[in-house]
Amino acid sequence: MAMGKRRKKQGGLFVLTEDLPKSPGHPFYGRLNELLERAGFDKYVESRCRKFYAAKLGRPSMAPGMYFRIVLMGYFEGLESERGMSWRASDSLALRSFLGLSLHEGTPDHSTISRTRRLIDVETHNEVFSWVLSRLNETGLIDGKTIGIDATTLEANAAMRSIVRRDTGESYTDFLKGLAKASGIKTPTRAAMVRLDRMRKKKGSNAEWMSESDPDSRIAKMKDGRTRLGHKAEQAVDMKTGAIVAVTIQGADQGDTTTIEKTVREARAQIERIHGHAKLKKVVTDKGYHSTAVLESLEAQGLQAYVSVPIQHRRKWRGDLNARRTVYANRRRSQGKYGQTLQKLRGERCERPFAHMYRTGGLRRTQVRGHENVLKRVLVHSSAFNLSLLMRTICGVGTPRSLQGRIRAVLATLASLFSTIERFLRRPRDVRGVSRPSVDQRIDDVMTPAKVAFTTGC
Repeated sequence: MAMGKRRKKQGGLFVLTEDLPKSPGHPFYGRLNELLERAGFDKYVESRCRKFYAAKLGRPSMAPGMYFRIVLMGYFEGLESERGMSWRASDSLALRSFLGLSLHEGTPDHSTISRTRRLIDVETHNEVFSWVLSRLNETGLIDGKTIGIDATTLEANAAMRSIVRRDTGESYTDFLKGLAKASGIKTPTRAAMVRLDRMRKKKGSNAEWMSESDPDSRIAKMKDGRTRLGHKAEQAVDMKTGAIVAVTIQGADQGDTTTIEKTVREARAQIERIHGHAKLKKVVTDKGYHSTAVLESLEAQGLQAYVSVPIQHRRKWRGDLNARRTVYANRRRSQGKYGQTLQKLRGERCERPFAHMYRTGGLRRTQVRGHENVLKRVLVHSSAFNLSLLMRTICGVGTPRSLQGRIRAVLATLASLFSTIERFLRRPRDVRGVSRPSVDQRIDDVMTPAKVAFTTGC
């Protein structure tokens, strides 16, 4: 048989509509689309985003429902940037069906996605996040009585080499050259500046340095130990169901004891917006949030604190009996049996969203700049995480990849079962027509010491 060769083909002038390729669609995205359409997602977001669009003038825009769907797709597909979202949508017929695009329509360009994100404000993104929480509440996935709070650091879309001084605007390299010349080096080389910089202490102060491209970013240590410009993402999670009820973006240089108040306030507002009344009763955190001011603030709001107690020296209260009573009450609750159970559950409920949103969800390094833009992406990612909980409750699968893995597991089980049946049916019989011994008899024969043979493996 002769080897086939690739030849250039001339495309046809006309293509019939029924001859165009069609996709059956992804079953996960199909069920998710049914869920959103049944709940009136597109009508809701269009009513909330109508004020950002002109009535008659302007170029053809991107529908708000398509914008939120394509960012949701970024979470489920683990895409970091809006360029990746645009390319992935144009490459997949199933995702085009999820976005509601026909074959003759072009997918949104990354600049269109970016423009739409900047057009829609943070408050509208927060309202969409609340809408998703309302759908979870209808299914019973929002308890709202006990929340766990934890924070993580996101790497900013800015390089450390681009930082400048806040007072003079001088770059880091020019600053080192000035120090080298002041120390007696007339023509400082890069190696000399590196040696000089290595001997300096507290050289990465946020009070002295900033990034011109992303002024909201701060110099901080990442989870892997590197020092980078970053943002701090703090979230409140329902301890009973694992749903995210609130998320905030704050400076990476702020401590946990400083940022918890804003997150608790946002979580309480979201729960009251869903249930119509105050329902929050308990707050569970790790030892990074332990301070007298935090415990007194939570108690003043009528909340029971279950804050993990760090190893401390014996304190001198100097007559402050109210603070002493508050700190000891938290220690007694957190070290009790119920408190230890909550702390173990916190490690699961609070860390799982971090893994899904920032590691597999592709948001550990932010591709946008500024607290507002980062918060918009995190709010939509949190909505996608909550939708995955809702999908797992409805159809047992929370992500497209888990559905693919489940289908493969079912097919592998069926293949193994059919293979076992086939081997059983093809089992040979004895020459005299007598059936072979049963399974129990064969096991007894093999396990008899007199019939067991050993080999050396040579």
